[in-house]
Amino acid sequence: MDTQVSQKEAAVPHDDSQTTASSPPKGRYRWTICSMLVFATTVNYMDRQLLGLLAPMLQKDIGWTQMEYSWLVNAFTIAYGTGTLICGRIIDKFGTKISYAVAMVVWSAAAMLHAAVGTVVGFAIVRIILGLGESANFPAAMKVIADWHPKKERTLATGILGVAVNLGVVVSPALIPFIAIHYGWHGAFLILGAVGFVWLIPWFFLFGKPQDKASAEEVAWIRQDKEEHVSVESIKWTHLLRYRQLWAFALGKMLTDPIWWFFLFWLPKWLNETRDINMAGLGAPLIMIYLFAIGGSLGAGWLPGKLMNMGFSAAKARKTTMLICACAVIPIFAATQVESLWLAVALVGLAAAAHQGWSANLLTSVSDLFPNAAVGSVVGIGSTFGMIGSVIFSTVIGAVLEASGNYWALFAISSVAYLVAWGVMYLLLIPNMERAKFK
Repeated sequence: MDTQVSQKEAAVPHDDSQTTASSPPKGRYRWTICSMLVFATTVNYMDRQLLGLLAPMLQKDIGWTQMEYSWLVNAFTIAYGTGTLICGRIIDKFGTKISYAVAMVVWSAAAMLHAAVGTVVGFAIVRIILGLGESANFPAAMKVIADWHPKKERTLATGILGVAVNLGVVVSPALIPFIAIHYGWHGAFLILGAVGFVWLIPWFFLFGKPQDKASAEEVAWIRQDKEEHVSVESIKWTHLLRYRQLWAFALGKMLTDPIWWFFLFWLPKWLNETRDINMAGLGAPLIMIYLFAIGGSLGAGWLPGKLMNMGFSAAKARKTTMLICACAVIPIFAATQVESLWLAVALVGLAAAAHQGWSANLLTSVSDLFPNAAVGSVVGIGSTFGMIGSVIFSTVIGAVLEASGNYWALFAISSVAYLVAWGVMYLLLIPNMERAKFK
């Protein structure tokens, strides 16, 4: 592929619909599109949450060790991270409509296939397929948000997407144990896996390009950021790797994604092993944790816009919001030391809320720092680095628990990871959050 990167004005007819809009339009079709991303992401997280929630039951039936469970987590994580690198490029090249649909089919079928296996090796294989399919979700969703929302709305749209993440993990503890108790873990995988196929119907009928689906007034609102109307052709990954902006995003993901994976895959085991909570009792504490996370996602999606209205620059507003989120994770180090279950749950919930706020701003920063045509690839590369960090941390988790059964050190690492990431990104690499310049 040509190593040169060219920019040109997109072929957009010059009419009144292309003028800069100053106030939100009456049309709201972009939020219809956002609602489909919410549904897809909710399904995505419900499907990946299945293993963690069913782990106590599966561990009893199949008999895997702590290290073997960490291998299953790593099988998914490596496939997911590798897939994002590939899928981001595919999505940028072929577009989101077909790419997203194919991904949904793959991961939904893979979720259902869990019901057909009964060994550690069998689970590892289907976890790999699931990870490859699910890896397309965020590169595709962030590209859709960049295409369908102006800069001032993107953090809010990403925050709403973060709500979908937590809807998945809130609904899952309430629903999955109930299904598993009545229909077995096989039934849980089959029923939840089938849900994704329902989404394909509205996706094919409703999704398209803004100029084909939205009103002229809404298109003008979406395209108000004139510097966004460039087409970046033939961007090689090796070219993107030259930019400090990419490394800031990638290292931010590498240092903080592992903490979220820790929450998703190990919290049910933590509650079961250290608080003696059985399958039927997991729902209430996990729901509380992820209700906190919903609040964090919405709050941190709203805060940058509020700060900008108060006179903050866009860069300062985002950095301030992410610093607040990083500080809010610190108290989690005490979660294993307090006697009260609900105080421990509240500390974890605060950290989950902070992560979701952090993640919403981190993902939105890609469209701040790069042109739309590169968003999928940048998110994919960054997610791969997140995978590398997650695999390392998951292996550490398995080794620590196998040796001591003690979660304290794991929560202590989690408490400082975000502050370290914030310093690396905003003190060392991109203190001014300048936009990448392509020649």
